[in-house]
Amino acid sequence: MSDATTPSTETPGFDDMARDIAEVPAVEVIVTVAVNLMSAAAVKLGLTEEGEQHKDLDEARKLVQALAGLLDASTTEISTFHASPLRDGLKSLQLAFREASLVPDEPGRGPGEKYTGPVYG
Repeated sequence: MSDATTPSTETPGFDDMARDIAEVPAVEVIVTVAVNLMSAAAVKLGLTEEGEQHKDLDEARKLVQALAGLLDASTTEISTFHASPLRDGLKSLQLAFREASLVPDEPGRGPGEKYTGPVYG
C-alpha cells in the first residue's frame, strides 16, 4: 500500500518541468501556442475530416481573435521567418470564418481584424 503523500516517481516534479521550460526559447513557445490556436480554430471552423461534427463559429471566433492578438503582440519579438507563415495561416482562418458565417461580419469587424485590418474574400 502506498502513502498518498509520497510523490510518484513516474510523474515529473514541478522543478523538472520548470527546468525543461527554461531551456525552450521564447520564440518556440510563442510559435507553439500560435500553432495550437490555429489548429483549434480550424477544428471549430469545421475544416477537419469530421467537419460539421465539431463546427462552432462562436468558439472559432474566440480562437481566431486570440491568435490575431498574440501575433500582433509578438510580431516584433519573432522573426519574419516565423511570423510570415503564421500571418498567412491567420488570414486563411479569417477567410474561412467569413465563408462559414451565415451573416458575415462587415470588413474590419471579423475575428482578429482589429489587429490585422479588414480581410476580403
